[in-house]
Amino acid sequence: MSRFFRGGDSSSEESSEDEQELYSDEDKSEKAEESEEESSEDDDDDDESEESSSDDDVAAGPNRFLVSDSEDESSEEEDKPTVVKSAKDKRFEELEGTVRLIENAEKINDWNVISSEYDKLNRQLPTILKNNDGKAPKVYIKTVANLESQMLEAHEKQKTEKKLNALSAKGLNAVRQKIRKINKDYQTDIDAYRKDPEEFMAEEVIEVAATQKKQRTPRETFADGEAIEGADGGGWEGVGRDGRVMKYTAESILKHLRTIVESRGRKNTDRLEQIRILEKLLDVAVTDYQKLRVLLSIISTRFDLTSGTGNYMSQEQWKLADAEFKKLLELLENTNIVVVESAEEWEDDEKQPIIEADKTFQVPGSITSFVERLDDELIRSLQHIDPHTAEYIERLSDETSLYANIVRTLIYAEQLHKTISPEAAQDHLNRVVMRRLEHIYFKPSQVVTILEEQAWSSIPESKDVSFTPRNGSKNVGDLVRTLCNYLYEHSDGIIKARAMLCQIYFLALHDHYYRARDMMLMSHLQETINNFDVNTQILFNRTLVQVGLCAFRTGLTYEAQNSLQEICGSGRQKELLAQGVQMTRYSQVTPEQERLERQRQLPFHMHINLELLECVYLTCSMLLEIPLLAQTGSSPDIRKRVISKTYRRMLEYHERQIFTGPPENTRDHVMQASKALAAGEWQKAADYIGAIKIWDLMKEPEKIKSMLQEQIQEEGLRTYLFTYAPFYDTLGIATLANMFSMEERRVTAVVSRMISHEELAAALDQVGQQIVFRKGVELSRLQSLALTLSDKASGLIETNEKTLEQRTQGTANAFERDRGQARGGRGGQRGRGGALRLGRGGRGGFTGGVLGNAIRT
Repeated sequence: MSRFFRGGDSSSEESSEDEQELYSDEDKSEKAEESEEESSEDDDDDDESEESSSDDDVAAGPNRFLVSDSEDESSEEEDKPTVVKSAKDKRFEELEGTVRLIENAEKINDWNVISSEYDKLNRQLPTILKNNDGKAPKVYIKTVANLESQMLEAHEKQKTEKKLNALSAKGLNAVRQKIRKINKDYQTDIDAYRKDPEEFMAEEVIEVAATQKKQRTPRETFADGEAIEGADGGGWEGVGRDGRVMKYTAESILKHLRTIVESRGRKNTDRLEQIRILEKLLDVAVTDYQKLRVLLSIISTRFDLTSGTGNYMSQEQWKLADAEFKKLLELLENTNIVVVESAEEWEDDEKQPIIEADKTFQVPGSITSFVERLDDELIRSLQHIDPHTAEYIERLSDETSLYANIVRTLIYAEQLHKTISPEAAQDHLNRVVMRRLEHIYFKPSQVVTILEEQAWSSIPESKDVSFTPRNGSKNVGDLVRTLCNYLYEHSDGIIKARAMLCQIYFLALHDHYYRARDMMLMSHLQETINNFDVNTQILFNRTLVQVGLCAFRTGLTYEAQNSLQEICGSGRQKELLAQGVQMTRYSQVTPEQERLERQRQLPFHMHINLELLECVYLTCSMLLEIPLLAQTGSSPDIRKRVISKTYRRMLEYHERQIFTGPPENTRDHVMQASKALAAGEWQKAADYIGAIKIWDLMKEPEKIKSMLQEQIQEEGLRTYLFTYAPFYDTLGIATLANMFSMEERRVTAVVSRMISHEELAAALDQVGQQIVFRKGVELSRLQSLALTLSDKASGLIETNEKTLEQRTQGTANAFERDRGQARGGRGGQRGRGGALRLGRGGRGGFTGGVLGNAIRT
């Protein structure tokens, strides 16, 4: 025995390494055992041992590795024939082996192994590309596409659950960084695979299936030691958590669906694993009923990934759900199966229902809820993404496919409305119409036209909506009016109110002010809006602001200021328009209220520019307040009134400043223009207003600036007349026209309007083209000062009352004293009337001074 091994050692030095790789270690060990048995049996016979040793010595060298005839007979069943393969086939086998290792690691979620094998896979790829005419193998494309999807799922799951250990998390991050960079080179093939995996892998599947049939042996056993029956049949095979092999076939789809549905909502449920199982079930589904049931389950399971309001659905999962929802609609359009909420669920998992061709078969579910959830998830993702990044623009592009699915859902809902009871389907139809309206009411006509064209291009020509046909949606105004009229007729309550607000918003956006104003007044929504939910109140605020902006573009300053007063005068524009959360220092908002407030925020592309809104509001307030201040200043007997307290406060703060620099922002420009307009310098005021850059965001900015210059000229004329009327007896029309660069006809019109409204005590001499002022009773200097003192005292009283109410919180009556005469006595004692006497007998009691008088009055 020792000589045998020594002989083997001496000969091994002469043999080449390639010959050693041809045989396994098991064959060598078997030879060694057989030689040991032979030597032990022949120990008694020295001659035979010498002969056997000499034979072994003769067999030294390459021949000693060859198996003898007797050994061939004993190991005939275990030996396999040697197959000579080309270098290309070997490279592909190595690639497939690496792919299998990656797939096995994916099943146990071992990202450390996946990371190392993924690096090995990319090292093998350049050699294969040379042998494959520069084309990446389809197996590689399939592997990296599936790996990217699983990586995104694991990364999303890691955000919420964080179940990976440190090593796997490190491997996941490494794969995440590498796969983005590498997959860019094969993005076209990856997109083709994801679009239709079966067609992309058609040739590969045939080859793999053929090789599997050759290599499959009846010795394949599993955890329980039993072979799978029917292993040669179709379907998918997977390993469950307990190590048992799970067989996915068309006959077992309903059983697996039942298991998945029952596990929904439980703790420690791996939803990503459920999605993978459902994807396999969808691949093996044969009938339309099976595909329909699987699609309904897989879409619902994808939505379960984002349970809670703090996170949002990833773009990858959303696109997969959107594509599966599109498949679901295509399937429903070509079968007699309908999805309704009131349908009874099929209980027998052993057999499938028999669907007759001439009858409608109902499946429980809600297509409308799916499309609403897709819409909500897209809005939620847009709320969380930074709007100033390219990611937001990319995410916003998904609205096109969503809108196409909404239109397609509308077609299906209308078809359902005709086939089943109209009462049951009318609510779903109204909800889908409302979703479609909410996607177009705030967009310009050009954008809506493009959106409609792209949506209808993806829908078959045979499908159409009766009340908004394919060819009738070219005029966006008619489309919005048709959708709103349908909701007015078939809905009530909140949907009807929202439809009306959407139509008013659309009309105001497209400069139809009078129609929008009439609809707003006739709807009486301003009286009942407090009874609606918060989202509808936000829509009402947005509509009111848009009507105000439309009035401003039309040139109606007073109407614009009235519409914007309630929103802009409150100082809470962000909250009222759902465009941000304003957190003050002493706010008493609970975390729950803040969370709900953030959920109501609108995406950035739906925002109304707050700086533009403030500029319009302050400009309108300036044009109304400056003439009013001049009028009350020259005529103290006129009752003072305030149009905009916000503007007055800003103007007073600006006037109190000792040094005023050049204007820097919108507010500074308006305040400087106000000061110039009050001094009669209309041209300077017009220059300040025209220098505001925010006007460029509006449609036709030059037209807006020319309109504002005309308004400033007229209001400057009125301010001048109010201010200097007491100093004139007569004033020529031509002089005013030359002073304000206006036509004499316009000056005459403005003066006539002021006289008719009794704003100006004068008469118009049309023959002499001059204004004759009437002198009233002029107040002396003392009387003017007395009136000023009276006004200031009134303001002080009002301020004291507000301060008292805030501090005492309703106990202000405690300071009231008896108004009767107090008896004489010592100072500091209380009389019968309850008044506190400060002096000696006969003196009046303390009544609180100005504060006490204010309380009593």
